[in-house]
Formats: sequence, structure tokens, C-alpha cells
Amino acid sequence: MSVRSVIIGTGSALPARRVSNAELAETVDTSDEWIVERTGIRFRHIASPDETTATLAADACRAALGSAGISAHEIDLIVLATATPDQTFPSSATKVQAMLGIDDCVAFDVAAVCSGFLYALQVADSMLRSGAAKRALVIGAETFSRILDWEDRTTCVLFGDGAGAVVLEAQDTHDTGNEGRGILAMRLHADGRHNEMLYVDGGPSTTGTVGKVRMKGREVFRHAVVNLAAVMTETLERAGLTAADVDWVVPHQANARILDATARKLHLAPERVIVTVDQHANTSAASVPLALDTAVKDGRIAQGDLIVLEAMGGGFTWGAAVIRF
Repeated sequence: MSVRSVIIGTGSALPARRVSNAELAETVDTSDEWIVERTGIRFRHIASPDETTATLAADACRAALGSAGISAHEIDLIVLATATPDQTFPSSATKVQAMLGIDDCVAFDVAAVCSGFLYALQVADSMLRSGAAKRALVIGAETFSRILDWEDRTTCVLFGDGAGAVVLEAQDTHDTGNEGRGILAMRLHADGRHNEMLYVDGGPSTTGTVGKVRMKGREVFRHAVVNLAAVMTETLERAGLTAADVDWVVPHQANARILDATARKLHLAPERVIVTVDQHANTSAASVPLALDTAVKDGRIAQGDLIVLEAMGGGFTWGAAVIRF
């Protein structure tokens, strides 16, 4: 039997508070025009004190489980990607497990910042294909507003909070009802030499504080366009496909300029790229699954479509996945 991991459900969750650029400009030295021109961002959601990474993740999981038509008790693996966990330990994945009423399953967090969902997806895919689990919840969830320096207008305007999740199921690829669905290829990368370009200036073993996001935007932009185009090409080649075969690209929603530049580099039509950065800003690890669920809900992405997920984040980390949805 040949096993492939298939996405059978998607879900997402956003904090109740939606903040426009104009509202942000009341407390930050910025303007709607400045933000839109440089990033394409118009709105972001900001978590209230009672909304946390785990609560948003649990809500996204409930939506994904409903989409898949299965109960939480059928899940035997939870992998949660986040850079903003509720606690230093235990993992936020175990908090989600408890919130969903699952008595026992494998549950842990993955830390790869904006690439986190793809890293989590690779881990879950490997475990499903090995037989270690049958069904997994793979989650990206963040409350990045908690680690922003609200006096640094170059970074605080870029990020938002939210969560996205998928239900992943191990299926026999020879099943006639499968129609070739599932994860076809994935590639992940990291290069720690670029730590100082995008990081949080704190940590339990260094300063003992949480710290704030620090970023050199121009350098990150340059690396992002090159790395994302390269890893998408690499992953498509591994799957025996080309950009012309792709129905939809679901990219990390960091900046509209990065999305445009990456699409041009791959000769992809802009209308084939899912864009939600204008509504959600950069939600780090939540970005890709949140954009995916948005496009599934509005009917753009349908079963059988060939999609490419891609992301790059601090570390640097980056990766891509080619999936028959």
C-alpha cells in the first residue's frame, strides 16, 4: 500500500477586533496611504486579553473538523506551529488538545515563525505516511500583537493575529476515490546566518524576557523573493510539474510587493495567487492556512485543484508544498 496525506478539512479563526490603518494611525506615526503603498495591508485583527494563540487555534480546529465531517476524538496527532505560544511550556498544542476534549493523542508545537505551518505540515505528513498516526490537525496560530514594538512604525503596522488549521488524513493512493489527491512534494530550508535580519530580542535563556520583533525590511524582502521563487520551482520539479500546471498559489501573506515579485519571477498570472494580506496583514505561522481556508470557503479552491503553498520567515526558514487538494 502507498500512503499519501490528504487535506480533508480546513478552518480558521480571527480575533473579534478588526483594526484599520486609519485607527492604527491614531496611536502610531503612520498613515493609511503609507501602509497601503508599501505593504498592501488595510486591516488586521488584534487579540483581546482573553483571546490567546491556543484559543484561536482551538476555534480554527473546530471549524476544520466540521469541514472534514469528523469528531475531535478521531484525531491522533496535533502539530501546532507558532512563535507566540501561550506559555514557555507546556506546548500550546496540548492546551488545544484539552480544549477539544481529546484525552490522549500526540501533541506538540513547532517553531519556524512564518514558515511554521509548512514545517508542521512536513512533520505531520511524515508521521502519517509512516503509520504513526491516521489523522492529524495541523495548525498555524499566532498572537503576534503581543510581541510588537508599537513605537516602531516600520514593523508594528505589518502584523496581525489569527489561526488556521487543516485536517490531514492518511489515504491509500490506490483508492479509486482518491483521484491522486494529497501532498505530492515538499521542500524545507533554513539558514541561521541571517538571524539578525528578523528576530525577537528576548528569550528565556538569554534575557529572561519575551522581547519584541526586530526586522531589517529591505534585506528580508530581497531574500524572500529569491528564496520563495527557488523553493517553489524546486518543489514543483520534485513533483514532476511546472508552474503552468498550478491552479492556485497560496503564499505566506507578508507583503503585497513580495507576492507580486514572486509571481512575476515564476511567470505566474496574478489572478492565480491567493491574496489576503490586505484583510489580515502578516499573521506569521497562521498566514498560509488562513489564506487557504479563505479561498476554500469562497469557492476559488476546489477538490482536485493543484495548489502550491509557500512561506519564508525568521531564521531564515522557508519552504513549499505541492498538493492536489
